[in-house]
Amino acid sequence: MSESQSREGIQAPPSTLWGILRQLGPGMILAGSIVGSGELIATTRTGAEAGFHFLWLIIIGCVIKVFTQIELARYTVANRKTTLSALRDLPGGVFIVYFWLIMFLVGLGQLGGIVGGVGQALAISWPITVEGKQYNAAVEETIQARLSQQLSVEDRDERRSKVAALKKNANDDKIYAVLVGVVAIIMLTWGKFRFIEIFTTTLVCGFTFVTIGNVFALQGVESYAIDFAAIKQGLSFGFPPAIGEQKPLFTALATFGIIGVGASELVAYPYWCLEKGYGKWIGPVEQTAEWESRAKGWMRVMKYDAWLSMVVYTVSTVAFYLLGAAILHRTGMIPASTEMVATLSSMYKPVFGAFAQQIFLVGAFAVLFSTFFVANAAKARMATDVIAVLGFATWTEQSRSKVVRIFGGLFPATCVIIYLFIPAPVTLVLIAGVMQSLLLPVLGFAALYFRYKACDPRLVPSPIWDIGLWISFACFAVIGSWLLYTKLF
Repeated sequence: MSESQSREGIQAPPSTLWGILRQLGPGMILAGSIVGSGELIATTRTGAEAGFHFLWLIIIGCVIKVFTQIELARYTVANRKTTLSALRDLPGGVFIVYFWLIMFLVGLGQLGGIVGGVGQALAISWPITVEGKQYNAAVEETIQARLSQQLSVEDRDERRSKVAALKKNANDDKIYAVLVGVVAIIMLTWGKFRFIEIFTTTLVCGFTFVTIGNVFALQGVESYAIDFAAIKQGLSFGFPPAIGEQKPLFTALATFGIIGVGASELVAYPYWCLEKGYGKWIGPVEQTAEWESRAKGWMRVMKYDAWLSMVVYTVSTVAFYLLGAAILHRTGMIPASTEMVATLSSMYKPVFGAFAQQIFLVGAFAVLFSTFFVANAAKARMATDVIAVLGFATWTEQSRSKVVRIFGGLFPATCVIIYLFIPAPVTLVLIAGVMQSLLLPVLGFAALYFRYKACDPRLVPSPIWDIGLWISFACFAVIGSWLLYTKLF
């Protein structure tokens, strides 16, 4: 690339709040991939198992990762490098990239669980077959009985057996999963950054408002109201006991890996920042006051982008967790397998009654499809990049775009196939959460390395920021080490 080409597109950063807000975008794209598998599936599962005990862990899991997110982006955007190429430059970087690649492949299973969730939502809304209608009726009857809290253990087991028998002949969710995969492929091979940005922001914000409203309205339902004592318990740093086969601590730690900015999103965020234009607008590194001013200005924009999106997905995450703890935990319903979406929709019934399922299903479709769409878009970009980072190919801008579109068609198809053979969304999502939790300490180390060994002296953050960065790494190390220990021993 010539010097004139490398300087093409340089522009001054906005100086007003309105100007900054107009340049946001990567964070909301990230939120589009977050408010789905982590919030809607894993977080509610944690609330269902643990009650209110782990509210503190959920909040920390959302907030603490932003320090690492911004530090990784600070280095990559300032130097106009992708995340994987930056990780490749670390000590032992090749092994880190290959470890990321393993997590990347496991993440396809997570997306298989998500497309299955979309298929379940559509199958409940518009069943295609007679068997599908019978299965929906049986699930609905069981959920209503559980919400009334009048089922005996024997009745519960009998109903569960009936639902399982009907499910063997009902494959509407799989049919819809295939159709959703086809739609995603068309959109991914056509969609540009601006389309992805608008599409995901609209879907995520809409369902977030509905969910928050549901939490507040729930206070008028005596059986499920969330009182001060429950919130106090949730913020007391306590641990719930294991009950039967449920292991709420393990579920919570796996959830920690994917709520808020998970390991996958930490890697993906700089790609969206670069595609938005932050790196291009700063320009190549120069020892000039103009470059320093531009870099600091666009870094300020990026911080606004990261922190504001954090507010969106943290509020959403807390809302989903409280619903899981207030309704699912109290009624003993655990979202799992093919009844996941139907079980989750029960969280809206105490407030919205007969309209609950329709409201939830529209929202579930919105956030789950948004996650499926954005995550596959990010994976297509990262997969293209890792081929070059590991030295298997060299891309021009034209060839890179072509390969991104190819992967944009290949990955959704792979995810659908995974769900067809393993129709267990929650299990697929939690396995991916474990892998992401194990990668978090590595990314925390990378952020510290970039901060102290590679950060341009003109962009060095404040000591208070450094404290937050070290706390972020410490949390990652504790969570990752504990999960590794529990899986090995």
